[in-house]
Amino acid sequence: MTSQVSSAAEKADEANDAVLGGQRAPLSGTTGTTGGDGKEVRRLDRVIIRFAGDSGDGMQLTGDRFTSETASFGNDLSTLPNFPAEIRAPAGTLPGVSSFQLHFADHDILTPGDAPNVLVAMNPAALKANIDDVPRGAEIIVNTDEFTKRPMAKVGYATSPLEDGSLEAYNVHPVPLTTLTIEALKEFGLSRKEAERSKNMFALGLLSWMYHRPTEGTETFLRQKFAKKPEIAEANVAAFRAGWNFGETTEDFAVSYEVAPAAQAFPTGTYRNISGNLALSYGLIAAGQLADLPLYLGSYPITPASDILHELSKHKNFGVR
Repeated sequence: MTSQVSSAAEKADEANDAVLGGQRAPLSGTTGTTGGDGKEVRRLDRVIIRFAGDSGDGMQLTGDRFTSETASFGNDLSTLPNFPAEIRAPAGTLPGVSSFQLHFADHDILTPGDAPNVLVAMNPAALKANIDDVPRGAEIIVNTDEFTKRPMAKVGYATSPLEDGSLEAYNVHPVPLTTLTIEALKEFGLSRKEAERSKNMFALGLLSWMYHRPTEGTETFLRQKFAKKPEIAEANVAAFRAGWNFGETTEDFAVSYEVAPAAQAFPTGTYRNISGNLALSYGLIAAGQLADLPLYLGSYPITPASDILHELSKHKNFGVR
């Protein structure tokens, strides 16, 4: 799902997109710098990335971690999580696609953007559900391990879009994310299914290399999140690092990108990264306090409502029942 320009502020933000002959022009930037890995480093003023996959592929977590590291780096940003409309939609189907879009820049921005410059598609359903939003010339990273006959048939692909020429207008990076993740985690003795679950961290590592994002925060987060299962924590960290190393060493990714901090747009200080769910939780608590009434929320425990329930449960001292 894409955001639609509906306000003067959003129109001002979208005006930064130059349009040539009806097509979106490339993002402004400079070239010529070489990184420590010997590859070209291209400087951009802003980027829109969309992570897309099954609801069980961890796209919301992946997007959230990229967002957190981007915020700590100092970029201005805006996000657009998109959750499946159906509860427990069959895996690999269009209704089950989950995505997370992030727009970050070296200046003040106002919207999460409409058209992603980069699409990470974890399976055929994710590609088909999002391809119409992707402008010509954009980069598409696809998990080739999922482009087999059965997953493609589920979404109506008679032939592989990776081979039939339908993606010629895009800069496609075919990456066997699942295979590479399993290979990277061999030493941990995990089952294939357990190892596959870390492929989102491999993708996150790759994109973190691609856009020069910090890594320490994500590694700390993973170790805290899986503190009771240290072997799973270290496996996810290993997958994350493997993704970074893959980007650094593979010839398919010849360019990485830098987006400078938005230092001129925001003064130095302490900022809070707040999601819509967290803001809603605080708003409900504040409303209960102002009305001098206890707060009760009845909701089905599934994303995204679960986050609101979890947050409210932390604040029983404010009359939350």
